[in-house]
Amino acid sequence: MDVDTAARDRNKRVFSRLGAAPDKSQKVCYYWRAGKCNRNPCHFLHRELPPLPSIDEIASKHPHGLANDRSFSGPSSMSRRPNPNMQLASNTWGRYHGAGGPESARAPRKIQDKVCHYWLGGNCSYGDKCRYLHSWFLGDCVTLLTHLEGHQKVISGIALPSGSDKLYSGSKDQSVRVWDCQTGQCAGVINLGSEIGCMISEGPWLFVGIPNAVKAWNTQTTSELSLSGPVGQVYALIVGYGMLFAGTQDGNILAWKFDAASNCFQPAASLQSHSLAVVALVVGANRLYSGSMDHTIRVWDLESLQCIQTLTGHTSVVMSVLCWDQFLLSCSLDKTIKVWAATESGKLEVTYTHNEEHAVLALCGMHDSQAKPVLMCSYKNNTIHLYDLPSFNERGRIFSREEVRAIQIGPGGLFFTGDGTGELRVWKWATEPALVTS
Repeated sequence: MDVDTAARDRNKRVFSRLGAAPDKSQKVCYYWRAGKCNRNPCHFLHRELPPLPSIDEIASKHPHGLANDRSFSGPSSMSRRPNPNMQLASNTWGRYHGAGGPESARAPRKIQDKVCHYWLGGNCSYGDKCRYLHSWFLGDCVTLLTHLEGHQKVISGIALPSGSDKLYSGSKDQSVRVWDCQTGQCAGVINLGSEIGCMISEGPWLFVGIPNAVKAWNTQTTSELSLSGPVGQVYALIVGYGMLFAGTQDGNILAWKFDAASNCFQPAASLQSHSLAVVALVVGANRLYSGSMDHTIRVWDLESLQCIQTLTGHTSVVMSVLCWDQFLLSCSLDKTIKVWAATESGKLEVTYTHNEEHAVLALCGMHDSQAKPVLMCSYKNNTIHLYDLPSFNERGRIFSREEVRAIQIGPGGLFFTGDGTGELRVWKWATEPALVTS
């Protein structure tokens, strides 16, 4: 085989991988572009190909429907306990469901586009002529309201205590920043002198996980407590069944109960089963689910505080767990999102695995402006993908300069994201289609 023939065959293989037919009539003449073509006739085009569809056109063709409108009871809890009599619903996950019923089985649809990394860095020289996206969001379902700057390192927690007009953000720069929700200005900075591993709010209480302790503030009474007992960094916090749970670096889960008489938290239990750090916690009905660096998820009965099942479907660190209706969702550095459902015996098994190209860092669920459930997934490649449930069809994509570790739901369709640069962004679900470009 001569060199020219080999080159032609190689081009055919490349075009086949890209999904295009190896047709010379659809290729632009390289020499014509350079003003040097002397062939008459030439087998290639002496004109440019039609432009690719715009971002608006891509977004407008994306389906928004789904079969069921199951509800999140919140970003970290189930509306009810998994039904032990429920059959695995594997035929509903990962498929598009329109008004006319389920379509044939196929992979979930994905939005195909890339953001300009030079634009993210503020130095793209192509401007409007750049072939890549100059926008923080691809799609038409959310709008960027504002961004709050002040943290110097990755944001590890975002919280909105009830009854407060303040937004709180915690960072590995060892500080908690207090933001005025009316003005968007920083109203205060609390320096803790230790990296913040996580932060949540429950009622008026704000809980902050740091190495070897949990800090607790009552935002209404301004009282402050320090809960001792954790060994190493506290990576995860959750409140449920009248207790505060903390996942720690040594693999234990510590529990405290609030004593109203003394206005303090009393140690209640130490749940020991994981062999490595616990980095994710969620409560659903009377179950606690814990994700760990040991690649497992443990299921705990909250009445007995005993581990009743170990889920071993992941092959790397379990980064986040989320309860949605009768299902448990989990994500991992193994580049998968898994959906777990109860079998007839009451044990959880994987009913669907969503494979991705990048490690998955965090999950968060909310409803869009039309009360449809949406899953937000943060990835190692500095993006957040928004998926319809249960179809996993992609609704949109959020871009950031560095990876997002913290996503928090707010009132009135608001949600917040915090990235590795320390930037906090405020988003809102759009009531009408809109594309944010700046």
